[in-house]
Amino acid sequence: MEEKKILITGGTGFVGSFLSEELIKAGNFITIVTRDPSRYREKEASNQKYIGWDEIESVMEKTDIVINLAGENLFGKRWTDAVKKSIYDSRIEATRSLVDAMRASARKPELFVSASAVGIYGDNGDTLLTEDSPHGSDFLAEVCVDWEKEAMVATDLDVRVAIPRIGIVLEKNGGVVEKMYLPFSLFAGGPVGSGQQYLPWIHMTDLCRALIHPIYNPEFSGVYNACAPEPVTMSEFARVLGEVMNRPSFFKVPEFVLKVALGEAATPVLSSLNVQPKVLQVSGFEFEFEDLKLALADII
Repeated sequence: MEEKKILITGGTGFVGSFLSEELIKAGNFITIVTRDPSRYREKEASNQKYIGWDEIESVMEKTDIVINLAGENLFGKRWTDAVKKSIYDSRIEATRSLVDAMRASARKPELFVSASAVGIYGDNGDTLLTEDSPHGSDFLAEVCVDWEKEAMVATDLDVRVAIPRIGIVLEKNGGVVEKMYLPFSLFAGGPVGSGQQYLPWIHMTDLCRALIHPIYNPEFSGVYNACAPEPVTMSEFARVLGEVMNRPSFFKVPEFVLKVALGEAATPVLSSLNVQPKVLQVSGFEFEFEDLKLALADII
């Protein structure tokens, strides 16, 4: 496939940095949108550059694909009204800015891949969830609903839109593995919350492949769950992590402790999401890491 010119928001983040590397390896030219491009000048190369948000319109006409991963981190602090506004605005306004730039461009991109999250389904216990399942009604679900609506506006411009609903991403330098690694390494690890909640996990390698999947499949569009086909409960996740690290998994963090510490921000960790990647599988996508133990062993 010929080189594509790809514009990425959130390209310096946890997922974006891995994705950018994969896209460059595949022979593409990437432009990363960041709040402070001057911080990354030394990383610029013949196939990679950094621009500010105010420069998006100027490059959109030469862009083949837009990948939108922008969004304030959900974890690490209580969801005060100000934090919730920042979480919401960072996603909605970034997406709207990209679609506005597409509208203003004489030449539209061929594809818009705009992230969402499995949190759109809300807490659902053991219920099997596919892309056809109804959305939830909590804060995170409502953010995702509005986020996806903003992205779908691009279809009015005859731009193909693909919306990956991303699960819990497994990689060593971030996300849930980074947060659970230290207590486990100190022989103090264990499940968080009831332990019965389902975790819709995905290895970073498979997530990057799932984000790239619409590029190589021109008929692929709409929402799709970006998570492994074998979700596990938190207790099982902690047990397997302990096994891979050769550590016990006895020290449970009770649900009420998380709620006291984080309040509503504990929702993503405590919600049960038994999510299946039905659309990806029907499209022929094959996961490299379907087994949790193999995925964690690869990382750790």
